[in-house]
Order: sequence, then C-alpha cells, then structure tokens
Amino acid sequence: MMANLSARCYAGDRDLDAIANLINTCEEVDRLDEGTSISELQQEFNEPSLDVARDICLWEDAEGKLIGFAQLSVSEPGEVIDGWLSFRVRPDARSGDVEAAAIAWGEVRMREVSTMRSAPVKLRSWARAEDCDRISVLASCGFRADRYFFRMARSLCEQIPEPQFPEGFLLRQVSCEQDAEAWVEMFNQSFIDHWNHHDFTVEKSNYYSTLPNYRNELDSIAVAADGTFAAFCYCEINPDENDRTGRNEGWICVLGTRRGFRKIGLGRAMLLAGLHRLKAAGVETAILGVDAENSCGALRLYESVGFHNIRKSISYVKDI
Repeated sequence: MMANLSARCYAGDRDLDAIANLINTCEEVDRLDEGTSISELQQEFNEPSLDVARDICLWEDAEGKLIGFAQLSVSEPGEVIDGWLSFRVRPDARSGDVEAAAIAWGEVRMREVSTMRSAPVKLRSWARAEDCDRISVLASCGFRADRYFFRMARSLCEQIPEPQFPEGFLLRQVSCEQDAEAWVEMFNQSFIDHWNHHDFTVEKSNYYSTLPNYRNELDSIAVAADGTFAAFCYCEINPDENDRTGRNEGWICVLGTRRGFRKIGLGRAMLLAGLHRLKAAGVETAILGVDAENSCGALRLYESVGFHNIRKSISYVKDI
C-alpha cells in the first residue's frame, strides 16, 4: 500500500476545485471525454439519491494533495441493488494501490447498503475497451465483464428523414410539473424488460428538469388517442462539454417505447423528431449510447438512420 495514503469523506463545496482539477488532470492523459467543471460536479453531487457523506471518498498523500477520488451511484431498491463505482487516480500516483483502495471502499459501502436495505448487492464499474490499465485493475480485483456498450454518432449535416407517426398519436413537448408521474410510469414500463433496469422516480425526474442544461423544447413524448404516454425522446446539449472537446454535439439521452406500443414505428419517429430538434438548435453531430445486446433492436434502429459506432465500453460486475 502507498505510504501515508489517507482516505476521508467529502467535505462539501471546498473540495470541488480539487476534485475537478484531479478529474481534468486525468482527462489530459486519458482522453476519455470525461472532463468536468465545478458546476457540473455540484449538479452531480446534488442528485437526490446520492448520499454525499457515504457515497464519495477522497484519498490524499502525506502533503494533503488529492490523488484519488471515488463515487458510488446506488440504484433504487429492487431484488438486487447495484452500486456503480467511478474512480479516478492521478496519473503520477497510478500503481494499483489507490485503485485497489477505491474498490475496497466501494465493497465496504455496498455491504452497508445490503445490511440497511436487507437485499443482495452487486458492485459495478466500467471501462473503455481500449483502456487496458483500467481493465487490468478491475480484473485483478475480481470483476468480470458482463455487458458491452457502444457510443454512436451521426452527422446532422446529412439529410434527416421526416418522422412518420402512426395514425392517432400526437407528438408534443413534456410539461414537467403536470406530466411527471405519467412520464416516470411510461419510462419504467418502457425499460422494465431491459438489462439492469431499476425504476426511475418522480423525485429524480423533477430534479433533472431543474438543471441548467434541461431544455423543454428537446423533451418530447408521443401520446396515444386514449391519452396514454406511449413513447419519448429526451435530448440534451452540454455547452461545457462542447467547450472542452471543441466539438458541437448534442445527445439523444434517452429514447424509449412503452410495451404494447412497439413495432409500429414510434421509436423511429421519436428518434427522427429528436434529431430534427437538435439540428434546429444548431448542433452538428448527434451522440447516443446503446446496449450492444439490446433485445428490442435499438442498435439496428440507430444504424438504419445513419448512426455509426465510435467507441466501445465494457460493464464489469463483482458479486459482494
């Protein structure tokens, strides 16, 4: 173990500058498009389900310099509770010791969650497919790969087909306060049969709609003739991210079709509508993430409208 390595809890806003500096120092070396800013960290740490006193840990050297940072995102209660572990270690301190300490901390925390909620837990993390060092660390600590994901891109300078909605469906923007409960219910019904689904909550939905990057004109739903919320597409543009990368990109953050309304063209129509809205907002490239093994044909849908794979990531899991 690295000599004089000390761990401590998050101390509030006074730690934000050091954490942002650590993450951005890692980004300069790793080039993972995972930089951050103080405002982005504040938004992340204010997320309703995050217990900042227990779900964040910092490691410092003998001089009090921050060399490691870890954060757990604990899923909503279910048959199994997942803890997604994100950790960063300064490039000049990467020997495996701080990484192992971060993973050990995550295991201890998830055992606490298991005891508190009387449910089995799993510890999860992820790595870029080309990040051999991170993959080696995870494997040495007992993680195994269990799912693969693609990041895909599509130029919005190319022609975008017009969306064709099935008869009887109305496309409209979300009304955050009035639609929150029905939107969340639609979301959960759309993803309940997907890999690693955990129910979304109204509390989280309300929080996300208050964030600076939320734009109502990029948040759409398709409503059936009987008023049922049937499909949705939420897009987002992150100016801070675009400033860091020098690119002009917008995200298809979430796209889904409720069970019982699939295979009639709603998903494709919502996706195309989202692309048109991103283009109207001045975006040059649309980005999205997809489960490479999605059983509902999401990968085929994205490829059919011009998306191509630009990155592969691997989800890892460790039983606790």
